[in-house]
Amino acid sequence: MTFLIIVICLVLIFDFINGFHDSANSIATVVSTKVLSPFNAVLLAAVFNFIAFAVFPMKVAATIGKNVVNPEVINLTVIAAALVAAITWNLLTWWWGLPSSSSHTLVGGLIGASLVSSGPSSIMLGGVLWIVAFIVIAPLLGMGISYIISIIVINIVKRHPPSAVDKHFRRLQLISAAAFSLGHGGNDAQKSMGIIWIALISMGMASVTDKRPDLWIVLSCQAAIALGTLFGGWRIVKTMGQKITKLKPFEGFCAETAGALTLFGATHFGIPVSTTHTITGAIMGVGAIKGVSAVKWGVTRKIFWAWILTIPVSAVIGAVMFHFFHWIL
Repeated sequence: MTFLIIVICLVLIFDFINGFHDSANSIATVVSTKVLSPFNAVLLAAVFNFIAFAVFPMKVAATIGKNVVNPEVINLTVIAAALVAAITWNLLTWWWGLPSSSSHTLVGGLIGASLVSSGPSSIMLGGVLWIVAFIVIAPLLGMGISYIISIIVINIVKRHPPSAVDKHFRRLQLISAAAFSLGHGGNDAQKSMGIIWIALISMGMASVTDKRPDLWIVLSCQAAIALGTLFGGWRIVKTMGQKITKLKPFEGFCAETAGALTLFGATHFGIPVSTTHTITGAIMGVGAIKGVSAVKWGVTRKIFWAWILTIPVSAVIGAVMFHFFHWIL
């Protein structure tokens, strides 16, 4: 029972760091366009992160809890190893200022720990491949949708003076930033819920037939990610908001709206996607409207490498941590 409490605490620490690490995704555009101050931006994001549980069904939590690793073979040691791997990679990429995926580092940690614990048969390949596919699909969706929205917006406002356009989209960006934060809270907090859920299943305190986690799990995970967002990962804000491409308020609105629509769709269908990948793709789509040279591809190459390495590196850390925990326990 003591180890279960430790694992739940690790989940909430991971969830807090997830919000801390990914707050840049929610606020980078609205801060870089100077629509909101950094504090007001993170406050807005934290509020909408928290209330997301009242909007979205718990389908992502079910995917993480039941469709990555076979719940029948998983144990608390595997979960603890996966969480330490995820926390480690999140902190490293935060320090380096790289917007990596908290979702994929968690999946990678689970895969690595489960492989050394129970072998390849413990991995639910269909669920994992679906998640891996969205490493490519999510940013492409974000890019494509933001490109289309940008073209529509440009054609609507092209006869209006720039000052009027800027004024209106500063207000509209408050809505788009709130919508993206809602999508972030809906998709990302559920991943932590899924981990607590599977920990309880492994201890016989919950069943794989349950349709949703208990309310205390939902509220604690939403609160942890909201608090993490409130503290903010400022190193990544600079990369997301300034280094990929320079944004005006209408461009920030287009990127956030595209990101929010992608996250809403993924959460509705129970697909755990990376909010980092989604908003990065959306920002690139907006930048591409101004021409290929408007996007700083040297920066994006570093981001892509972080995306590619996240799952394998996290899997290796997860495997090492499983051996460590197995040894000390």
